[in-house]
Amino acid sequence: MNLSLKQLATYVSLLAIGSGVGVLGSQYFLPHKQVELSPADVPAVLQPSPKQASQTAALAPYEPNNKSSSANFIATAVERVGPAVVRIDASRKVVNNLPEALQNPFFKRFFGDDVPVPRERVERGTGSGFILSGDGRLLTNAHVVAGADTVEVTLKDGRTFEGRVIGSDAVTDVAVVKINTTGLPTVRIGRSDNLTPGEWAIAIGNPLGLDNTVTAGIISATGRSSSQVGVPDKRVSFIQTDAAINPGNSGGPLLNDRGEVIGVNTAIRADAQGLGFAIPIETAQRVADQLFAKGKVEHPYLGIQMVDLTPALRKEINQDGETKLKVKQDQGVLIVRVFDNSPAAQAGIRQGDIIQKVNGKPVKTAAAVQEQVESSAIGKALPVEISRDGQTRTLQLKPAIFPAKS
Repeated sequence: MNLSLKQLATYVSLLAIGSGVGVLGSQYFLPHKQVELSPADVPAVLQPSPKQASQTAALAPYEPNNKSSSANFIATAVERVGPAVVRIDASRKVVNNLPEALQNPFFKRFFGDDVPVPRERVERGTGSGFILSGDGRLLTNAHVVAGADTVEVTLKDGRTFEGRVIGSDAVTDVAVVKINTTGLPTVRIGRSDNLTPGEWAIAIGNPLGLDNTVTAGIISATGRSSSQVGVPDKRVSFIQTDAAINPGNSGGPLLNDRGEVIGVNTAIRADAQGLGFAIPIETAQRVADQLFAKGKVEHPYLGIQMVDLTPALRKEINQDGETKLKVKQDQGVLIVRVFDNSPAAQAGIRQGDIIQKVNGKPVKTAAAVQEQVESSAIGKALPVEISRDGQTRTLQLKPAIFPAKS
């Protein structure tokens, strides 16, 4: 094919324009850096590149070591907090007791000295934690160190220390550990009481034995009650996140986009994917302070069981022939049980009462009631406004110490 010089110049110009559009398009839609992942790697979360100010703007040269804070805030947060996240290996000795039937002298006649002897085994578990102070105060989950005989703490730099469990609170699933050293890196504490669903959430921990794993997502919801999460024996209003939380993440920090700790990763639901839960940092820190000071936490206790009223629940209760309750409200917090000799019973609270206010503050859910009770003082009068038979009255309750499980 014969081409004139003018035609050739035109074709080259068009190719150059098309090539330029392709490069700019790739820069707009793709991250600065592509990461090759093997199946064992943890997914990396990358930000899209900032939009170009102009399609005709020149592209900046690629610099592998150039860390852009706007495009790499997760890496920045992890770099700041990561050294203060630790792995906690806890172990305890368990003895397999001889079955009661084999302890009968009758079997001795047949087996003699060959009767099976109880065997001792060691149970081990791994979790996460983070450093609160440079002198070795750590925070983790209670279930990570429950019943542990020995606790080994491994820092990100590879150093290991023997840890001592100062205190543990099963009610909130918070525990504190002390290691004997100084000059440690520490986390920065943020706030969780002003979180909004949709904000970034970053989790750091040691899931499935994979140390220093980072996952990211968003805050999915706040104020999830213990019953909603599936742990009704706890007293926590959980943060829900879709940042991956797996076994071994327990006790590790949940961060905001500034690298501040907003929660303690603690629970995953076995029947769901993409759902993780964390203890708000305000709750965890309050409990940790008491554990370091006293070695235990005393939770206020009223001695009632409550449910959130709905039109459907009201109808079900009123149609139940075995109960004598006749509920006239569709909303509120209904008391379904009052424990004997409890502070509630002593103050005159009855089954069927509907709680309207606690300590002068309106409450619409059982979680809100529990929150007010948890912030009250043991032995100090707590006004509770109830509705009974269409009449409103206020009773003075004196919370007692939450009874320990026998």
